[in-house]
Amino acid sequence: MATNSGAAAPAARALSRLPSILPRQLRRAPASPNPTTLSPMRSDYEPSGRSPAHGTAGEIACRVLTTARRLGIPTVAVFSEADRQAKFVALADEAFCIGPPPARESYLRGDVILGVAKKTGADAIHPGYGFLSENAAFSEACAAAGIAFVGPPAAAIRSMGDKSQAKAIMSAAGVPVVPGYHGEEQEQARLEAEAEVVGFPLLVKAVSGGGGKGMKLATQRSELSNAIASARREAAASFGDDRLLLERYITRPRHVEVQVMADKHGTALYLFDRDCSVQRRHQKIIEEAPAPGLPAEFHAHIGEAAVRAARAVGYESAGTVEFIVDVDTQDFYFMEMNTRLQVEHPVTEAITGLDLVELQLRVAAGERLPLAQADLAAAGPRGHSFEARLYAENTRRQFLPGAGKVLRWRTPAAAQQFDHTAAIRVDSGVSEGDTVGTNYDPMIAKIVTHGPDREAALALLRQALAETQVAGLPTNLGFLQDLAAHPAFAVDLDLDTGFIERHRSCLLPLDESVAPEVAALAGALWGKLAAAAAAGNEGSGSRGGAMAAWDAGDSKRLWHKLERKLPVRLAESEQQMELAVTYDSGSSFEVVVAPGQPPVSVQHLTLAGDEWSAEVSGQRLAGQALLHSHAGEQVLSLWLQGKCFEFRRSVPTWSKDANATASHGQLTSPMPGKVVKLLVAERDEVTKGQPLLVIEAMKMEHTLSAHADGVVQGLAGLHVGTQVEDGQVLLYIGEATAAAAAGKGGEAAAAAAVGAAA
Repeated sequence: MATNSGAAAPAARALSRLPSILPRQLRRAPASPNPTTLSPMRSDYEPSGRSPAHGTAGEIACRVLTTARRLGIPTVAVFSEADRQAKFVALADEAFCIGPPPARESYLRGDVILGVAKKTGADAIHPGYGFLSENAAFSEACAAAGIAFVGPPAAAIRSMGDKSQAKAIMSAAGVPVVPGYHGEEQEQARLEAEAEVVGFPLLVKAVSGGGGKGMKLATQRSELSNAIASARREAAASFGDDRLLLERYITRPRHVEVQVMADKHGTALYLFDRDCSVQRRHQKIIEEAPAPGLPAEFHAHIGEAAVRAARAVGYESAGTVEFIVDVDTQDFYFMEMNTRLQVEHPVTEAITGLDLVELQLRVAAGERLPLAQADLAAAGPRGHSFEARLYAENTRRQFLPGAGKVLRWRTPAAAQQFDHTAAIRVDSGVSEGDTVGTNYDPMIAKIVTHGPDREAALALLRQALAETQVAGLPTNLGFLQDLAAHPAFAVDLDLDTGFIERHRSCLLPLDESVAPEVAALAGALWGKLAAAAAAGNEGSGSRGGAMAAWDAGDSKRLWHKLERKLPVRLAESEQQMELAVTYDSGSSFEVVVAPGQPPVSVQHLTLAGDEWSAEVSGQRLAGQALLHSHAGEQVLSLWLQGKCFEFRRSVPTWSKDANATASHGQLTSPMPGKVVKLLVAERDEVTKGQPLLVIEAMKMEHTLSAHADGVVQGLAGLHVGTQVEDGQVLLYIGEATAAAAAGKGGEAAAAAAVGAAA
């Protein structure tokens, strides 16, 4: 049931019984008896990084605030120091800072949030997702303070939050569960014994887990001990609970989940299902609704099972029941229930026409759900919808979280924000100029499309991704484009949670190259953009305008064309190339991309701001470009025909723009984090690809491996618990012979010193 503008006033009146909502918003007692308040919570997880950064964390806050504004509900936001300039803060009617960036000192401080709620007269809190959204104690604290918690009762949160208890309840309710061990005895010996009963492969999972945290796969007995230890560490860091359970690992599982909604009057509905099988690191990146390629009776059976699950715990509000579906048999098993709004809720909104946040608010206000299951069944899903999660991450480095300033942010011209009726929807808490760090979840945006069928919705998704531009930090945008275009995903419906690994060679090719014309264009644009930047700095003392092209001290020639070598690498594949660029005139270039190849002609190159046009080998092309810096390198982002090509070059060490550069043998940290495990010692011989240490960032563990054969050096200052920064040198890998000589030299010097002392 879509809500039109004419329904806004009645909605506000109905919600006046539910005065305030959201922890990123809370509100002052209204002057009139009408309004309600919202206070949206952050969408992210507790950070382990220390550097302030505001970014994606406010996406869910913006989402809830948008519905509240449409319904005429005044709002108040709470924010950490890292989010002071975040988009959601400006969107709220009032906002209050509640602490420093670490979530445990701000967004997890339920007492502080409740204090703001009381001070402002708020009488309801919407928890969004993440942080306190599935915290039963916080729900109880809200009730004790006389403030409505927009979500399920504390008892339901507690029952479903304990994975072992949840599976027992599901079994009793007739909901299928995966065979495994869910007992209270947690000794290592007991877990190992139960693992033998369950059989391998198996999953070791945190009892209080979610989002892939505290989940490890043991394919054989020899991997079990490490899997248990790693899962315990992640579980303790993420949830303060290191209890584990064991589950049989379904070899080809699909992840299918069901959106449920229940009111306080005994009505519980399923709003169709979603497929979330395309994942990396057990976290979703593309979701769609309804789940494709399954018979009608399957959709009905899994939906009915989800409703039984919700009823079994006395559920209220929006929730998601997640199932594992065996691809070979189409049997489904209960996995867990997320007792909150899901990140991927927009695809359900698209195929139902319902605003799920509005329904949450109405349920919290005591209203009955305005429709019945029979109505939904008769209407059926309205077409098909996709959601792609745009993350700040490095896809070539095992999807490690990225960080940086958003220097460019462009979304499709037809896109609407937080609009459940739009064909193209972009939900984001990020604006151009924001800094995305590792304080919170690295999601930049959700790109959602809706069409009459799967083919149309997917075509629209590919179009939307092609029209999205982001620069200044690593993202998975190109990876999403390749994934959405892959025949196995688009046509064959070869869907299961192993999709990315199975198609890794196509999605993340090791030898990916770029067309000579694109490389030549990059070489020509590099000089053109540098000249434009120099011209822009003319007033600050540097030479610009016509002289800018000659400012390169290594390239001056009298009575000759300007020629220069430009060593660059393609960021995606690390392909190295040396471009030989010949400057004919202000708009004409010849570029040799590789030795022995004929030069590529770039003619009539014009630049207006970030828009460029040129004739490359006679073909007229146009696009956008941005020259900037990241991690001590110059970066050229070049957009052409819906794709972004990123070229990087090291800044010469003598340049005033150069940052400290890493030597060949250094291993640097790819992100801020904490060392949780050292796998080698000083002077250990290692081989390329060998794991060296484990860093924890955003409650996830990331293993760093050797980039070459050699001997470990410089490890003395590193130990378990050390906090490291992005780009910090962790250790060196030296050549074995040199390291041995250094070691002997050190021993000789030590012996000499001892002798002298004697």
